[in-house]
Amino acid sequence: MRFLRNLKETLFYDFPNFIRNIWKFRKALWRHHSWDYAGTLEFIEIGVSDISKNIENRSNEVAESRLKKVKKMNRAVEILTNIREDRYFDLVEAEMGRRYNTDKIKFVESEDYPSYYELIDFDTKEEKEFNSRYFKRVRELEEAEWFELWQILCGQDYTKFNPDADWEEQFDGSGIKCWWN
Repeated sequence: MRFLRNLKETLFYDFPNFIRNIWKFRKALWRHHSWDYAGTLEFIEIGVSDISKNIENRSNEVAESRLKKVKKMNRAVEILTNIREDRYFDLVEAEMGRRYNTDKIKFVESEDYPSYYELIDFDTKEEKEFNSRYFKRVRELEEAEWFELWQILCGQDYTKFNPDADWEEQFDGSGIKCWWN
């Protein structure tokens, strides 16, 4: 009897779920390589996005805490997309009003070693200063988002919650361990 129940669960629940997951994660499976973390981030992005949609549309949890979770999940997906697609240059360009200039960086044949080329930067002092600020801001933004992502995934320290205050007011929706229905 137990064998038949296990067979039924496998055929009617587990196997269709396996096929759905292959389809859902097909792009991440295709792009995953043992030498690169981008595929792993894509798995997390797809999984969190899927959980977010299900909790937002199908959950029977009260809206107050459910919507906080969905908001944090959507922010995590946004950060993961920024990291995977390296959107920080575009974000900083929108913030600073212009993009760094690469037109004045040229490969020039070396005088000392024929058939060798040197990368020469012909930028003015002002352009070099702007590029330095630009790349510094790109790095700051990227580091801040990595930190925010791990804060969202780790969640709050519930031991520091005030037991006399309302839990819903203290809970911010973060913490992958609480993202379930």
